[in-house]
Amino acid sequence: MAKKKEEKTNVMRILDQRKIPYTARFYEDSEGPQGTREYGVHVAQALGQDPARGFKTLVARGASKGIYVFEVPVAENLDLKKAAKAVGEKSIELLHVAEINAVTGYIRGGCSPVGMKKQFVTVYDESCLAQQTMLVSGGRIGTQIECAPADLIKVTRGRTAAITQEHEA
Repeated sequence: MAKKKEEKTNVMRILDQRKIPYTARFYEDSEGPQGTREYGVHVAQALGQDPARGFKTLVARGASKGIYVFEVPVAENLDLKKAAKAVGEKSIELLHVAEINAVTGYIRGGCSPVGMKKQFVTVYDESCLAQQTMLVSGGRIGTQIECAPADLIKVTRGRTAAITQEHEA
């Protein structure tokens, strides 16, 4: 078990190379409802963290066939219209699960905005700026990286926008 905590992921290596401070957090993967809001909230709670600080990585294809990466809070849903507008597309659709690995190099549940096969346009929900640190996947299931939002935005050459769905009152 201790050995697992010492294993570096590509995400950690990239952050180390760029001298970006981070904290690696590890959790036991359970047979929870992966890919759902409940799973993201479950992971945050397993780490003893506020789910508002946990972000999930969603990958989408635009009408122009361009690939885009979106970081949204684990308890929120991506608003496809807002996301399309944020990247200058007429429309976008989330990639099918079967395409995730081929496009990003990561598997579902372990997809990180850092260290994908290619540098894609990356947009973080603007709510991340209200957090001192945020958590994103560390590049494999069971690993999260806690880092300052500005550092993650810098390393991924990302930007922020309002990209989550509005809550009904």
